[in-house]
Amino acid sequence: MTKHIMLFLLCFTIGISSNHANSFENNTALFGKKKIDFGCSETDAEIYVNGKLLGKGSMELIVPTKDCITVIVKKTGFLSEKIEFCNRKNMPKPPKSYYLELKVDDAYNASIQTDIANIDIELVCNSTSKDKAWKLINQIVLSHFDVIEMTDKETGYIRTAWSLQTFLQNSIRTRVIVKETGDNPTVFKVKLVSEQSGLPLTSVKSDQLFRDWDRVLRAYADIISELQARVK
Repeated sequence: MTKHIMLFLLCFTIGISSNHANSFENNTALFGKKKIDFGCSETDAEIYVNGKLLGKGSMELIVPTKDCITVIVKKTGFLSEKIEFCNRKNMPKPPKSYYLELKVDDAYNASIQTDIANIDIELVCNSTSKDKAWKLINQIVLSHFDVIEMTDKETGYIRTAWSLQTFLQNSIRTRVIVKETGDNPTVFKVKLVSEQSGLPLTSVKSDQLFRDWDRVLRAYADIISELQARVK
């Protein structure tokens, strides 16, 4: 009987020790995490932590022990910012607080929002002859673009070369395409193509990196309205 009691006490003691050790390990992990009071200059900027949207403007960040987190802050009209905080040995400790001043997006400032980009706009020549309309279209296009890549008066087709402008976090390419689509009266369709890559220094030939942009650089913003006013 005494042996059984001693054995029970021994097992009980081992169990307590084991639980105490596990509790200590959990508490060590808990107390090892670091908290950062994070804020930025734009109160509605989106804050992504490890790819997930977790807050706007400001929030408390948690950096687990022996780990790192990646913080990305985004807002339309401002450059996106990416910061990494690590809570590991032999690495700088996370700060108790961090303030981020967002910078204005230079591509955004150099462009305007528009509903005429990347769609066909009709020019109906009710009072202008085809020859005169063709001449006017060429003059207006050349006043905005230096190079016409393809032109064919017989079919009424014009396509400019891409015009590329690079910004801090973006590359914008723009071109105009004109094609005759009707006769008696003569009708032309004009498309102002505006595309962005979302990356700086993108080659204008990297078609796979560009996608439609719902904005137009200010340098080309008036070409459609000028064509509509003069070719009619």
